[in-house]
Amino acid sequence: QVQLVESGGGLVQPGGSLRLSCADSGRFFSIYTMSWNRQAPGNQRELVATITGSGSTNYADSVKGRFTISRDNGKSTVYLQMNSLKPEDTAVYYCYTNRHYGYWGQGTQVTVSS
Repeated sequence: QVQLVESGGGLVQPGGSLRLSCADSGRFFSIYTMSWNRQAPGNQRELVATITGSGSTNYADSVKGRFTISRDNGKSTVYLQMNSLKPEDTAVYYCYTNRHYGYWGQGTQVTVSS
């Protein structure tokens, strides 16, 4: 019923920027909280950022001041702008939404390396 399709991952040098996108195929996108999560090899998945339907945001301490989550309800898309990237940001990034059931995107690889 709900599919999340991510794009924008890639290889970037430390200090660089990337913007991730997640397109949501479900209905009533505008009322649901969306989140970005990431998982590095050998690590637990961690919550990176959330945005409510009304636009309120929260960030993990590790990315605060560097990442910005936003949404375009007309396009049913959530974004993650990542600036000042560090090697420790390297991970697979996943989009997530909970509409009674939880739905995950396929994941997009972000690699920060010189």
